[in-house]
Amino acid sequence: MLHGLTQTSTALFLFATSGLMPAEAAPVSATGSTALAIAAVIAPYSPLLSAHEKTTIACLFDGNASAGKKLAVTAESIICRVGNVDITARSCEITFKKGKRTLKGRQANEVNATLTAAGAIAEGAAGSMIQTVTKLSCTLEPNVIKDHSGGGADCSFATDQ
Repeated sequence: MLHGLTQTSTALFLFATSGLMPAEAAPVSATGSTALAIAAVIAPYSPLLSAHEKTTIACLFDGNASAGKKLAVTAESIICRVGNVDITARSCEITFKKGKRTLKGRQANEVNATLTAAGAIAEGAAGSMIQTVTKLSCTLEPNVIKDHSGGGADCSFATDQ
């Protein structure tokens, strides 16, 4: 017995301190160019944004910033899988408050790579690397972005760690 712990408690204590506990969601934040990139690769698939808002975000990412209202890009979850046995396999499922979108190939790779650059971590499982992001929330302020001062784009999300 370890300082009054039962055998079960001791086992749980040793398991927990070994670093083998299940992954917990860790908060991640991104600002500036990384945040703008995240918003730009997710926005085209969002049913929550108007065509005008999607065009505005694309223009911001292309370097054509102009004044405008604050924009929000959100997603409930993003799950991307990249094959490490079948190297042609790439997919992402993006869940929004109103619906889901499934991406494959280049589009999925673009989302996956952008999230990786922002700090999302992929874990291996049965021939795939799986990356899960939840509670994505990005805010873009065109009036700040157009000043080319490095500000105006912020994102936060949770990722398995």
